[in-house]
Amino acid sequence: MDRNIQKIGLLNLLVLLVAGSAVAAVSRYANSATGQSGALFLGFGLLVAMVSYFQARLEHRERLEKLEFDELKKGPSSAALFTEEAETFPARRSREQFERFFVPGFTVLLLISQGLAVYWLWRQKANLTSPIVDRATITMALLGLFALVFFLLGKYSSGIARLERQRLLRPAASYLLMGALVCLLAAAAEVVAWFGFPGIDLDGAYVFGGLLVLVALENLINLILEIYRPRLKGQEVRLLYESRLIGLLSQPGGLITTVAQALDYQFGFKVSETWFYQFMEKALAWLILLQLGVLFLSTTVVIVGPNEEAVWERFGRPVQSHAVLEPGFHFKWPWPIDKVYRYPTRELQTFSVGFVPDPALAQAKTVLWTVPHTKVEFNMLVASQMGPSGNAADARPGEQAVPVNLLSVNIPVQYRIKDVRAWAYNHIDPAQLLEDIANREVVRYLVNVDIDDLMAPGRMRAAEALRRRIQTQSDDYQLGVEIVFVGLQGIHPPVEVAPAYEDVVGSMQEKETNILAALAYQARRIPTAEAEATNLLSRQSSDAYSKITQAEAKGAQFTNQLAAYNASPSVYKTRTYLESLVRAIGPARKFVLTATNTQDIFWLNLEDKLRPDLLDINVPTGKK
Repeated sequence: MDRNIQKIGLLNLLVLLVAGSAVAAVSRYANSATGQSGALFLGFGLLVAMVSYFQARLEHRERLEKLEFDELKKGPSSAALFTEEAETFPARRSREQFERFFVPGFTVLLLISQGLAVYWLWRQKANLTSPIVDRATITMALLGLFALVFFLLGKYSSGIARLERQRLLRPAASYLLMGALVCLLAAAAEVVAWFGFPGIDLDGAYVFGGLLVLVALENLINLILEIYRPRLKGQEVRLLYESRLIGLLSQPGGLITTVAQALDYQFGFKVSETWFYQFMEKALAWLILLQLGVLFLSTTVVIVGPNEEAVWERFGRPVQSHAVLEPGFHFKWPWPIDKVYRYPTRELQTFSVGFVPDPALAQAKTVLWTVPHTKVEFNMLVASQMGPSGNAADARPGEQAVPVNLLSVNIPVQYRIKDVRAWAYNHIDPAQLLEDIANREVVRYLVNVDIDDLMAPGRMRAAEALRRRIQTQSDDYQLGVEIVFVGLQGIHPPVEVAPAYEDVVGSMQEKETNILAALAYQARRIPTAEAEATNLLSRQSSDAYSKITQAEAKGAQFTNQLAAYNASPSVYKTRTYLESLVRAIGPARKFVLTATNTQDIFWLNLEDKLRPDLLDINVPTGKK
């Protein structure tokens, strides 16, 4: 029987070598990403089968050596000649050294190879393309044949390993059944690609890549656990290079058996022998098929949301009668015959230009130039008409005005899909294309405007100009979008130079303040001086007129007094004397003293006198 086991192991090794190479070649011929990534498992299975076959030969030699030793011990004087020393059993010593050193070393190399394979798949993801449809039929036929070979030999080897407890056949049998699964999935991917869905082939490659990562992690965990595993003499040790995950995927029946044993252990009685468990075990496949059928039929119902429109495709081509589905319930053929792609055409979508938003920093109530308020800000070139001192005309002879500056811009762009068919079919990634257009137009616009005009009075004008530019370019590319809003919500110098820029701006503002203060002083002092000059001239003119008038009045008065004197000199003198007396004693306080022993009566006339100027009348002396 050991000889047959070795033959089966050698057959497994040869099938993995020949059929695995054929699967890799056919997958390469058909450009099948699923087949090429799945062929890596067959390559690792070949390595595992080689080691298990070699270990099986070592164990076979050990058994033959043991039988030979037992026969010799039956002879006379055998106890004195033969003892169970290490030198007596070189085959056992070879097997022990193989399991002690070679198997862990091979497992480490297997782990490194799996890591390199994962890295290679990751590097090749950009080069993965769709399968060649013209070669799909022959590829499907060959892959189906290889799947049959792998399945038959794998089931036979796994059955022998289970019935005769040949643990060294399990690893190769698991990889043979895994090869059948790889061929079936690769063939199914070719069928789907032939029907017009090549993306499924790439998804299959990603699935096998993720599975390879899990197998590598399993090997790493096994190596770590092997370090701390207790060694008991005579105890059968599970093969270090055997993958339980591969065995579970290739033989799912083992999982059901394991679950049954766990239930029996937990509940304390044979749960696996109850009628319900046996019914579930028999009907499990039908229940799974029923669920898959319900899931398949559920793809015939399409629900389009109130803010959406959907594109209906049949075999990868738009359905002409119902190319665009409006919100509501719709029915179609099941997947993958019909597919529906939904797009939010009735809601505004937003992307950012010039920065990567940070939700945590966006909650800040105060936005300062000197403090970052986004995750990443990109510096852009913007035109400048200013020299080193703030004005191009102020540049010194040895200096040259810098024509550009760096500027950080935070520009949100809002758009709406107005033609869902153009958005879905004219470009592979329309959203990314729209962002690229917006970035290009922002860069082009900034190098043609002045930084000071953009940051202050020209902001609204710049936003409208950018919106028109992006809309024009989107229409030229037939994106089918409407640019609703372009906002220049944050335009400022880079954070690194913002303090210096604030100092320059502060100096410029202080300069403007001083200029305005001087103009205000000028506007205030000149009218005041002019008013004072006018008042002075008016006052001097008034004084001159008053002096002249008074002189004329005195002259006229003298003429009148002369006429009065000529008319009556004695009266004039007396009157003049009395008037002088009145003016002299008028301000003084007066006391009236009378005699107390007389009965005289004094009469004081306190009535107002006639004005003196009434007496200064020019009385004509006579006619000529």
